[in-house]
Amino acid sequence: MVAGAPRVFVSHLAGVPVFDPNGDQVGRVRDLVAMLRVGGRPPRLLGLVVEVVSRRRIFLPMTRVTGIESGQVVTTGVVNMRRFEQRPTERLVLGEFLDRRVRLVETGEEVTVLDVSVQQLPARRDWEIDKYFVRKGKGGALRRKGETLTVEWSAVSGFSLEEVGQGAETLVATFERLRPTDVANALHHLSPKRRAEVAAALDDDRLADVLEELPEDDQVEIIGKLQEERAADVLEAMDPDDAADLLSELPEEDKERLLTLMRPDDAADVRRLMSYEERTAGGLMTTEPIILRPDATVADALARVRQADLSPALAAQVYVCRSPDETPTGKYLGTVHFQRLLRDPPYALVSSIVDSDLVPLTPDTPLPAVTSYLAAYNLVSVPVVDESGSLLGAVTVDDVLDHLLPEDWRETDFHGEEGLARGR
Repeated sequence: MVAGAPRVFVSHLAGVPVFDPNGDQVGRVRDLVAMLRVGGRPPRLLGLVVEVVSRRRIFLPMTRVTGIESGQVVTTGVVNMRRFEQRPTERLVLGEFLDRRVRLVETGEEVTVLDVSVQQLPARRDWEIDKYFVRKGKGGALRRKGETLTVEWSAVSGFSLEEVGQGAETLVATFERLRPTDVANALHHLSPKRRAEVAAALDDDRLADVLEELPEDDQVEIIGKLQEERAADVLEAMDPDDAADLLSELPEEDKERLLTLMRPDDAADVRRLMSYEERTAGGLMTTEPIILRPDATVADALARVRQADLSPALAAQVYVCRSPDETPTGKYLGTVHFQRLLRDPPYALVSSIVDSDLVPLTPDTPLPAVTSYLAAYNLVSVPVVDESGSLLGAVTVDDVLDHLLPEDWRETDFHGEEGLARGR
């Protein structure tokens, strides 16, 4: 942990209001959701249980929390209103951690947990439980007479998983140390029953990342065994182009049912991608590149590039377009590459350094032409523009490689011990 990183005691979060970026109240915090981990690692905070106006309790991932301060929580915007359902690998911090009897590692003395603090990891959006506020002495009414102290998470036993048994909970916690590609490789070699158990225990964002790395047959099998609302949540968390590829493998009635359950904006992006031929720029592209208006500054662009959930290929450049700045955009003006952003002052406008020389692709550009374009100009991403000049999306080199490699390349056990060592 880095000094100065945000730390909050969870008792201070109970009942605090949750606001969207416009200042409108979404609801109030009722609990926090954590996942235990193996190897003595501190529990990871997954999100918040928020009670909205209708008294429905929903799940708010920590990846959508932009601030916890001054007695309030601020979100990034869109909130999934589906009812919260606790999964086997999840623990409610207020409901299950507080008042729990645990032991101090050093002395073996039994203590009662009165409060828990969570801290954000440096340079990331992940949060972990890092300290416990405990009271010595017996439980019950006598506990108030004991000495209180704040201890590190590692000083307490009783909050981590043992690496024994066959529960999905332990396996999921072990998988957390691996990259999505490595988790996908491990899942592929499990039995269908075991694969379904582990997939059900992964959180939505993690499962979405893993699905993107699995062979199509495994993707279809896993998504088909999830409850439909959960399946729609996972599809929303996937990159739109990967979600479109997966849905295209499903029967028509299943595909339409899942699209109907998805958020309208997400479903619209996926439907648009599914309207293009698979091996064309339109079928390969993602609809979520970094898009800025002409009056944005270099500082604005660098802030967008720094977003942790962006792939390196998408973070390598920003696309400058007139309003609206979501695909399909207004008129496409050009591209600004990451290296150029590093060379110009933060106050410079992106419109003053835009590269408009390269001709963008059309959505019906075939795969061989896309490949040649990327190779000829040494690019990792290329814009796709319609006949009216609006930006539709961008094709990244990783999506092109997926279609150039043999169809069964994901099923090949290419993760030897040496490969795993390099990948972690």
